[in-house]
Amino acid sequence: MSSSSHLTRSLGLKLAIVIVIGNIIGSGVYKKVAPMAAELHAPGWVLVCWVLGGIITLFGALSNAELAGMLADTGGEYAYYKKIYGRFFAYLYGWSDFAAIKTAAIASLAYVFSQSLNHIIHLPPILTSLADVNIAGIFYPFANFNEKLVAIALILLLTYLNCTGLKTGAGFSTFLLLLMLSGILLIVFFGLSSPAADISSAFSLQTPPDHPITMSAIFTAMLAAFWGYEGWNSVGFLGGEIKNPHRNIPLSIVLGLVLVIIVYFLANLAYLSLMPIPSLEQVHAQGSSIAAVEAVKVFWGNGGQLFMSILIVISTLGCTHATILSSARTYYAMAAEGLFFKKTGELNKAHVPGGALWYQGIWACVLILSGTFDQITDMLIFAAFIYYGATTIGVFILRKKMPHAPRPYKTWGYPVIPAIFILFCVILIFNTIIERPREAGIGLALILAGIPFYLKFRKNIS
Repeated sequence: MSSSSHLTRSLGLKLAIVIVIGNIIGSGVYKKVAPMAAELHAPGWVLVCWVLGGIITLFGALSNAELAGMLADTGGEYAYYKKIYGRFFAYLYGWSDFAAIKTAAIASLAYVFSQSLNHIIHLPPILTSLADVNIAGIFYPFANFNEKLVAIALILLLTYLNCTGLKTGAGFSTFLLLLMLSGILLIVFFGLSSPAADISSAFSLQTPPDHPITMSAIFTAMLAAFWGYEGWNSVGFLGGEIKNPHRNIPLSIVLGLVLVIIVYFLANLAYLSLMPIPSLEQVHAQGSSIAAVEAVKVFWGNGGQLFMSILIVISTLGCTHATILSSARTYYAMAAEGLFFKKTGELNKAHVPGGALWYQGIWACVLILSGTFDQITDMLIFAAFIYYGATTIGVFILRKKMPHAPRPYKTWGYPVIPAIFILFCVILIFNTIIERPREAGIGLALILAGIPFYLKFRKNIS
């Protein structure tokens, strides 16, 4: 039994911004420049995609902020969708977060944490004889099993920590975020000031004759960039625990995302100034290497490798923690209405949704065993943009349905900015189906798997 049936409002604007940034900056800023280079073959286009991805994400955030200001409540988009589309669509979003979006983000981040830790302490191989065991030639649960076990252990440990109280979790996020930002700024300063850096070459848009730039390549590369920005909306899930949420949620989303865009541009400028595209393509082909580690080795040698590995461990630890902290609130909100497993709707003695946290953690552990880092992230970005587009369409719908409702914040550039974002979501979704059919298919299968559960849960409220 829970000791209270209500969440408490204990987070102010500063901690809300910390949660936004902490949910975003994880592995993407270190790892995704390599697959983007392999797709685009020119450093300037990689930077264009990072900036364009940030601007498009900001367009979505500006639209999301209007709904967050109007409808702030625990569960974020789940609460918004109930007003816009009704109970079934809201449920399907919450299920998708559980099955294919937020738990996959947790799994991906924990996986990169363990990869980086392996660079530091060299984890002993485990069950290498089973590495080729697979399901349908897609899932290799025992491949890199030593790293996967560490990732699973991290998820379980952070889930336990978040069960001890919201203030504890938010304070830990603040500490890790300060360490992470300090480390990234050190890389930017020393990287761009290094004699080995060729800053002008990082802006080159020239591609090899046999690899001309195409719109399809840009959208495929932006799947990687969007993984770097994923998590910007997570503070909305804590709507029931934030002070003055109608003001602080939209403000924290916009301020946090703008800061992240600046940090990402500078960090990737440093990488691309230090490493030519062929070197980044080779990093991507190797699979186990991390682009940022190789870039820092250019000016700090093996000491740079150790520094970067420690920094990535801190960053992914912080982002995994922040994502675990915020995402479980959606399942809590659903269960409170009878639309999810009963245990996820209970608060523990620390006034946090302990059941939802553990259900989330266990499924994230299963996803770690299911595939590689890039497979998981492409799948979750595809699924996430279905709902990001739906959220922005909701701005138009509520302007018609609720024209006189109080709006502490109105979408900047309406109707052009939200319309551009919706169009972009549609293009990205169809491009992913064409260019990454396996990841898109898995994402859609996990989303649709929620329908039988809905028919079961609906009996609880009929």
